[in-house]
Amino acid sequence: MDVEADQRDGGQEVTTPASDSTDRIFSIDVIRGVALMGIFSVNIIAFAMIEAAYFNPPAYGGWRGADLALWATNMLVIDGKMRTLFSMLFGASTLLVIDRAEAAGHSGAQVHVRRMLVLLGFGLIHFYLIWFGDILTLYAVSGLVAFMFRHLPVERLIALGAAFLVVGMLIFAMFMVSQYQADVAAHAANATREAVKKWNEGLGSFYPSAAKIAEDKALHLGPWTGLVSDNLKDWREIFPNTLAFMPDTIGLMLIGMAGFRSGFLTGEWDDAAYRRVVKIAIPVGLAACAAIVAYDISSNFYIIGVFSAFVILATPFITIMALGYAALIILASRRHGWLAQRIAAAGRCAFTNYLGTSLIATFVFYGWGLGLYGSASRWQAWLLVPLVWLVILAWSKPWLERFNYGPFEWAWRSLARGKLQPMRKRRALPLPA
Repeated sequence: MDVEADQRDGGQEVTTPASDSTDRIFSIDVIRGVALMGIFSVNIIAFAMIEAAYFNPPAYGGWRGADLALWATNMLVIDGKMRTLFSMLFGASTLLVIDRAEAAGHSGAQVHVRRMLVLLGFGLIHFYLIWFGDILTLYAVSGLVAFMFRHLPVERLIALGAAFLVVGMLIFAMFMVSQYQADVAAHAANATREAVKKWNEGLGSFYPSAAKIAEDKALHLGPWTGLVSDNLKDWREIFPNTLAFMPDTIGLMLIGMAGFRSGFLTGEWDDAAYRRVVKIAIPVGLAACAAIVAYDISSNFYIIGVFSAFVILATPFITIMALGYAALIILASRRHGWLAQRIAAAGRCAFTNYLGTSLIATFVFYGWGLGLYGSASRWQAWLLVPLVWLVILAWSKPWLERFNYGPFEWAWRSLARGKLQPMRKRRALPLPA
């Protein structure tokens, strides 16, 4: 919770706005800003074409030349790492909010639960009315669970976070075994109609037929009401997906809490320690991801292998690599240069920017907007990414120079507190000489 300080001297009041830079942790803001922009750079494919193309490039959007190079670069450098960073920072920010609430004499539990319930509401609206790739619902539910471990010491937070990651890996391992069995049964000489249906409704959907692609394209190029109706028709779908990814997300939040408590994410370590993390973590992560990229291409993107490698085997390496990225970002932003300040402002407005990217991308690709869905190759769709990055960097800092919060941050805070929060910053009156 932000702190608002009032000082009185000679009958004059000097006000420090609630979101003044003195109440921020710069390293957390700038890491969050980088993670936010990185997430959009991989999500763009899910906005622009059929979902299957995200993990299976041959399904749609091109998988040779520039298209393959873009997929490989994203998989090697960005995919999974930015979401991991974002999840860790959510855990760190959770502790930050709770600590400040309790320091101000409020109930940390009540403040946190209200924030998560409001976030859950935003997430459900985002999922059903805007875009199926919502992550807010997962964060809200996972955040309620992660809260229970907030008092654990750093070492236990790390150990428990790792345990949650292992649980998530085991859940997906069991799912992959069942999908492999479904694959074998569906492609057997005497395959039953039921076996074929089971495979096609599972990971077999990542090999879409021409009819399925045409159906998906017609849906997304149709009216907005058609998309909403389709989402509401399968309204239960969000719940099993959320439950499946909860262990991994909770684990990352707990590791983020440890990063906050230890001073790692707040920039309190010395530069030599951060350099050691960078030199070890990033090369290890890159080597593992390079092996996954090589396997995926050599297997012609066999979807069970693709998922098993990325969601299960790569999890510890992606986590380590994300920590290396955090250390690198902290080192690169030590001097608070102009670019770091712009990115930090984007991180402070991460909620607005996250929802804003969904609105921009769906406008560009969906039928209710420009209607480019399914008409751009992988690299062509990605051209929107740097343009959106420029928009994010251009508006966030000037906005925060005038206002306390981003628009959706203000709505989240106001709803969670049950009253409208001060939006426009008040200019501080000079102290008397």
